[in-house]
Amino acid sequence: MEAAFALPVLFLLVLSLVQPGIVLYDRMVMASAAAEGCRLLAAGAGDEGAAVALVKRHLGSVPEQENFHVHRSGCTWEVICEGGGAADRSRVTVRTEVRPLPLLDMGAALLGLVNERGNLVVEVTAEAPTRAPWAQRSLGGVSPEEKAGAWCDED
Repeated sequence: MEAAFALPVLFLLVLSLVQPGIVLYDRMVMASAAAEGCRLLAAGAGDEGAAVALVKRHLGSVPEQENFHVHRSGCTWEVICEGGGAADRSRVTVRTEVRPLPLLDMGAALLGLVNERGNLVVEVTAEAPTRAPWAQRSLGGVSPEEKAGAWCDED
C-alpha cells in the first residue's frame, strides 16, 4: 500500500531532477560552441558563415531527441553572429527549443515557462573583444589598417 503512494512521488522527484540536468547539459554545450564561434569571429575577418558552421558542428554533440533539442518539425538551432573583424567586439548567440519531459510540461505551461509550441527556449550569448585591451588602447580608436598606414607614411 505504501508503494502505491511512494512510487508516483518518487517518479515525479526523479523527473524534476532530470529536466534541469538536460537543460544544463544543453546550456554547457551551447556556451562552449558560442565561445568558440566568438573566438573565430574575433580572430578572423568577421566571416560569419565560418563561425556559424563551427558553432553548428559543435552543437552536433547534443542528441536529436525532443527533450534535448527539438529537431523533428525543423531544426530549432538559431545562431546569430555579430561583430568581429573591424568591430570592437564580437558576439555569438545560440538559441534552441527543448520539449519538457512528460508531466513537467503541464507544470511548465501553467507557470508560463514555455512558448506557443509548448517548448522551453534556451539561449546562450558569448561576447569577446576583437583585440586585447592593451592593443585597443594603443590603437587609440583607430583601425589597425589606419594605424599601419600611419606608420608607413611616417617613413
